[in-house]
Amino acid sequence: MRIAVLLPILLSVALGATPAAAKDRAEIAREVAATLKEFRANTPPKVQAYVARAKGVLVFPSVVKAGIGIGGEYGEGALLVGNKLVEYYSVAGGSIGFQFGAQSRSQILLFMTADALAAFRKSKGWKAGVDGSVAVVTVGAGGEVMTPDQKQPVLGFIYGAKGLMYNLSFEGQKFSKLKSKK
Repeated sequence: MRIAVLLPILLSVALGATPAAAKDRAEIAREVAATLKEFRANTPPKVQAYVARAKGVLVFPSVVKAGIGIGGEYGEGALLVGNKLVEYYSVAGGSIGFQFGAQSRSQILLFMTADALAAFRKSKGWKAGVDGSVAVVTVGAGGEVMTPDQKQPVLGFIYGAKGLMYNLSFEGQKFSKLKSKK
């Protein structure tokens, strides 16, 4: 059985709902605004400088990952360009291997160059690690911002992980435009 088929089944078991029960646009927009407000309130000024310089900001208020041998993750969010919400997206991924548990986390991707943002928006399903790499940014105890290379065209922040499974990676995630509805 393919991972794409297993993902909705796994999520329905873990969450009691499937991605087919997608949120409406207004709900996603409210959650994105609240997530950005919380993110800004809880990150140091250097991170805020990255956000201010970004050509686009992709926000997923809640990405849920669950797995028992076979894992899946799913979330819905929106892309902001110039502080204006322009498109809605989903993120999904699957994995096979030793894993057990579930977690929910928020994810924010910053497109630091116009070229990186344009490539993302033109894609028919942008895959992290294939169509572009995402440099995961971590913030140390003293507010020190650490990335593998701060000149990367796409920076990613993962925060608020709640649950038994922990994974600080965007690898293998596929980002797709949500079809227009509601």
